[in-house]
Amino acid sequence: MLVTGFPAGMFQTNCYILAQDNAKECVVVDPGQDAAEPLIEFLTGSDMTPRAVLLTHGHLDHVWSAQSVADRFSIPTYIHPDDRHMLSDPGVGLGSSLAPLLEGTTFTEPHEVIELADGDEIEHAGMRFVVDHTPGHTQGSVVLRTRTSNPDGVEFDVALTGDTLFQGSIGRSDLPGGNHEQLLESIAAKLLVLDDTTAILPGHGGSSTIGQERASNPFLVGLTGSR
Repeated sequence: MLVTGFPAGMFQTNCYILAQDNAKECVVVDPGQDAAEPLIEFLTGSDMTPRAVLLTHGHLDHVWSAQSVADRFSIPTYIHPDDRHMLSDPGVGLGSSLAPLLEGTTFTEPHEVIELADGDEIEHAGMRFVVDHTPGHTQGSVVLRTRTSNPDGVEFDVALTGDTLFQGSIGRSDLPGGNHEQLLESIAAKLLVLDDTTAILPGHGGSSTIGQERASNPFLVGLTGSR
């Protein structure tokens, strides 16, 4: 699997492009602020066609360019229903200190929006993604899991964790819709049950694995996972 990512916008939000090796179709995850131009340049230069936009949650720094990218390529956008309202009214998820960022800016939903539910399986561009609902950072936060293999043919899972789990940290829970205890419960129930080899691709910062976070992330001390 080809995984390409780049940080975009003032919040340096990771936008990911995933495709099967040598494929000409891909999916886009979390196209945030200022992501559209470099994303389209990459797709054009790679002769790739996106088939879906997948959103880990509704915060503005993750969905800013979703409408422009999805409608440009006439592809669906996937988001959990609890965060769908932020596609057209992102200010409700920001809080008073960040609200001035939106002055003079109007947002609309993409033409085609498909709502996600816990346990859903999405198939696009020859890849299958499993949806885990992980409320806490926002009420509609999800983790998207897929499976790939290394050059030696050993299979392992990849988890796109959005702002639920980072390398060495976890998502904030002080914005509207956030809940710290709920976030920890989501991480324990949905992520700490995964194999240690599971690769983590978070919404900000560098990649990691479940094993590394289980061993060294100070926010996970004392947490255990069970589905």
